Amino acid sequence: MIQLINFSKVYGCKKAVDGINLKAEKGCITGLLGLNGAGKTTIIKAVTGNHLATAGKVLVSDENGTFFNAEENLAKIKENTGYLPETLSFPENLTVMEFLSLLCLQSGSSKSQLDKICSDCSLSDVFTNKIKNLSKGYRQRLAFAQALIHSPENIILDEPVNGLDPAQIIKMRELIKAASRTKTVLLSTHLMQEAEALCDKIYILHKGKIAAEGTEAEIKQMTACKTLEEAFLKITGESEND
Repeated sequence: MIQLINFSKVYGCKKAVDGINLKAEKGCITGLLGLNGAGKTTIIKAVTGNHLATAGKVLVSDENGTFFNAEENLAKIKENTGYLPETLSFPENLTVMEFLSLLCLQSGSSKSQLDKICSDCSLSDVFTNKIKNLSKGYRQRLAFAQALIHSPENIILDEPVNGLDPAQIIKMRELIKAASRTKTVLLSTHLMQEAEALCDKIYILHKGKIAAEGTEAEIKQMTACKTLEEAFLKITGESEND
């Protein structure tokens, strides 16, 4: 489980997010939906231990339900989260096998875990290929495998289908849904169709604050809108011409 309590983050004189209260639970997919600059990545970075809160708490639990505060135990936060960033970076001259084997060695994961991850992420066909020769779809699958390799309790995904073609998007959605059956999944997106296709609960962010939260049906009902896109535009005060 992931929980943010009155979380705020300030960069210099600018408050990126303010007073965020959020909960993501095991067995469901929780989405952060918002335009670029709404605060999604700021939250993702805090949950993955890449920066600390200016105020409030960031809590992440392990498989036993024990919570760790990011400010007090950053190592445990990283141990219990797997992260797929929006911008991918790999050792390009390694093969898929070499890269994942190195990650296994670093995390103490077993050969059976490596085999399972490769099977789950459909990487077997490119196992001996150099990373620099992989397609965008396979690179995204490899990033997902990297997030899963140490068997974290929580999976954090930042714009996971960005730049993928329709077939690759379908495959990535399948991987995310499969992971959510046994793990907590928190993802950020600016795409309405991804929130609709994947998320059990949605937090709509606008200018660093939570503007609305609930299931897709609840958000549409509270705004008297027929689609999530219409609800989003109404909640945030954005127009299609902005």
